Amino acid sequence: QVQLVESGGGSVQAGGSLRLSCAASGSIWSVNAMGWYRQALGKQRELVAVITRGGSTNYADSVKGRFTISRDNAKNTVYLQMNSLKPEDTAVYYCKAYGLTYDHWGQGTQVTISS
Repeated sequence: QVQLVESGGGSVQAGGSLRLSCAASGSIWSVNAMGWYRQALGKQRELVAVITRGGSTNYADSVKGRFTISRDNAKNTVYLQMNSLKPEDTAVYYCKAYGLTYDHWGQGTQVTISS
């Protein structure tokens, strides 16, 4: 199994920045990629960014140029640097590990952006 713990959420004003962290433990060898998703109140969960084992990244159009996904392999941690935040970025952000057989989710961290 893989355990994921998100941190770094909080409340900031529009235009501000936050960095989310996702610390992974357990059967990390089985993870092929890591991703960040978000779910706003009353909306469906959506993909924000993905980073593969090889380091390739992909982003949702709504966050391109503002968000950056990265990882620190030594710390088994994935990050999401969020800049130029907008009120529409307000959501619970979830970390996801894509495993060989199962996908794993963290419990989420709240991000609130005020106008």
